[in-house]
Amino acid sequence: MQNILVIGFNTRNIACSASRAGYTVCSIDAFRDLDLQKCSYSSALLEYRTVKELHQLDVSRIKAQMNAFGIEFDALVPGSGLEMLDHKSFSCPVLASSPDAMQKASNKLYLSKRLEALGIPHPRCYSPEELDAIEYPVMVKPASGGGGIFNRVARSRKELLTILDELSRLDPEFTEETIVVQDFLEGTPSSVSLLSTKNEALPVAVNEQLIGIPWLSRLPFAYCGNVTPFRTEQAEQMEAFAEELVLEFKLIGSNGVDFLVSEKGPVVLEINPRFQGSLDTVEKAMSINLFEAHADCFRGKLPEKPDAKCFAARGVMYSDRELFIDRKLMDFILREKGADIPFQGTVAEPDGPLTSLFACTSTREEAVLSLERGANRIKAFIENRAKKPRECLSSVEKV
Repeated sequence: MQNILVIGFNTRNIACSASRAGYTVCSIDAFRDLDLQKCSYSSALLEYRTVKELHQLDVSRIKAQMNAFGIEFDALVPGSGLEMLDHKSFSCPVLASSPDAMQKASNKLYLSKRLEALGIPHPRCYSPEELDAIEYPVMVKPASGGGGIFNRVARSRKELLTILDELSRLDPEFTEETIVVQDFLEGTPSSVSLLSTKNEALPVAVNEQLIGIPWLSRLPFAYCGNVTPFRTEQAEQMEAFAEELVLEFKLIGSNGVDFLVSEKGPVVLEINPRFQGSLDTVEKAMSINLFEAHADCFRGKLPEKPDAKCFAARGVMYSDRELFIDRKLMDFILREKGADIPFQGTVAEPDGPLTSLFACTSTREEAVLSLERGANRIKAFIENRAKKPRECLSSVEKV
């Protein structure tokens, strides 16, 4: 196996991991960031951006893009947004769990019922028929994907109805059937990254999740990155729950389970049946190539459990305005030696991801402080240029 196609909403971390493992990688994603293009043999733009478009994905168009690369692929790897890709539509193997397994793992109402049966702590999910039985406050979020940008907290029935109306206006695909309403619980967001074969599962790392960090995003529940490892007394129990779940749902390869670390113990939030956003920090902290380990899972092989070598942190920085990426801004972001470098000539949308920052230090506090300093430098650069009329970056028309 040598030639790999990675396809998803954002494929940079998967594609670059595969490239470091020695594979020839092509990618189809929605951003085509500078570093993605550098680590890929070739890349193409994913033409499907919204939930509705992804549900109406034209496999024949994807095949045409694959043919345009001019190479024969040995395997296809779906990333975020393309988890439900029909494996039978492609002539090459798909290195992912079966669509049925991924659909069940991603269905939060189904997951809630399985967690109840397994006796694993979780927030109660309310079906559309149970809205009169809701105990507030509740979290309202898309049934799948979203990165936290659409998550809202409702503290009354009136607020819930307002949020449901707001989300349906943002995207008509957000309906009672595609929105999850679950108990809102307090705790530290975290996750467990695992590798699994058909018969075994290995928890590779426990990660702290950075959610709604004010100096990275204006959105209160936006996914803003990770710190690996997450030191907590609940880590062993989290690993045990996560291992049980990936085997229960028959997931193969690299998968993740999201938790809240609460005063009463770990609470399972959801399963991510695919490569996770924590891929970068897990690789840096644990000195492991997750793509190679993922591929080995389909050969029935698991690695030895790795030990953490540092505290690795990734901060996903969001743009607070419509931002045209010119050469000066791209070069300034490159100085931070991060990832997801926006390509010159593209536009970052308001509250859309701008770039990722990294740190690898001896303490968690140092790593997070390094991220904050980097984010502040980029924000200061943008603000200073915005004050100069000829170099204003806040509007495409002014550049």
